[in-house]
Order: sequence, then C-alpha cells, then structure tokens
Amino acid sequence: TADINSNNIIINKLKNFESNIPILSEEGLIDWSIRKTWDTYWLIDPLDGTKEFINRNGEFTVNIALIENNHPIFGVIYAPAKSLIYYAIKNYGAFKSYASSKIKNLDQFKIIKTNKTQINPIRVIVSRSHPNFEFINWVENNLDNYVLVKAGSSLKFCLIAEGGADIYPRLGPTSEWDIAAGHIILE
Repeated sequence: TADINSNNIIINKLKNFESNIPILSEEGLIDWSIRKTWDTYWLIDPLDGTKEFINRNGEFTVNIALIENNHPIFGVIYAPAKSLIYYAIKNYGAFKSYASSKIKNLDQFKIIKTNKTQINPIRVIVSRSHPNFEFINWVENNLDNYVLVKAGSSLKFCLIAEGGADIYPRLGPTSEWDIAAGHIILE
C-alpha cells in the first residue's frame, strides 16, 4: 500500500511539473518495446528498502531520477524517516539537506565533499537486508583489511558519496530504479 500510494503521489507531481516526459516506475513497468525509444524519462522507485520500511529502521528511501540518453542527469534520494534529502545534477555536484522543516530554497542544501584520503581499513557496505554467502566470500577473497558497514536502501550510495564508506559490492540482481538516483549522486 505504501509503495502504491507513494508512486501515485510522485507520478501526479511529475505529470504536473512536465507532462511531456514519460515515467517509468518500479510500480508501473512499461514494456521495453515502448520505452527503448525514450530519449528522456523519469525513473522512480517510490519505496526503496521495503524491508527497512517494514522493520521501521528509517533506512528506506524514495528515489527519483531524470534519465537522458540512458544516463541519469538528475537524481533525488529522500529518506523521510531521517528527514534527509540528497540530490545531484550532472556537472553541478551533489548536495544534502536535513529536511526537518519545509525546504524553501536550494541554499538549505550543502554540497557534498568527499574526503579522498586513503582509509584503512576499507569500509565495505553490506546490505542490511540482503547479506549473503557470495558477498562475504567475495569480500574475504578480495580484501585484506576491511570493516563491514551496514546500510539499507539507496542510502548506501549516499554513504559512499559522503565518504562514510568506500565500496559496495553488489553481487545480486538490481534494477535501474534502484540505482539511477544513487548513480548520479556518486558521479
């Protein structure tokens, strides 16, 4: 129910904002034969981290990306339970704000500056809800000195962008709506 309600609100707002841009959502898939012709489209995951939402740990997000020629050019990751918003625009950087009050202008956002110094041990993000043997095996066979950092939903990408973690090996399946907004924030 939360997925569908969030999806409907987002789609209605995006259609009011710009009705000519098609929308692809995890909750409203469109056949590849149609969407492969799209040069520009909105890509949304109305509730990323369903297990985090159900467990009420606050690590679920709403992900919205604007895709142009198969690459994200704008992305937003909103963690409502944390009152936290990240966004990025291609060639302009990534930004963060605590949205505990209504955001009135973009001055409330601060640019994300990643600390680029070598960290030892390597901080490896492990999914809070999807850890598995293959992941642990990969980490143990490829890294010597590491510490695991648990995180849920697309907050994993934001954690890397801010310098709070170094790597997120994802060995299982994922979908474009799961990663597009995080991709542009990292980029």
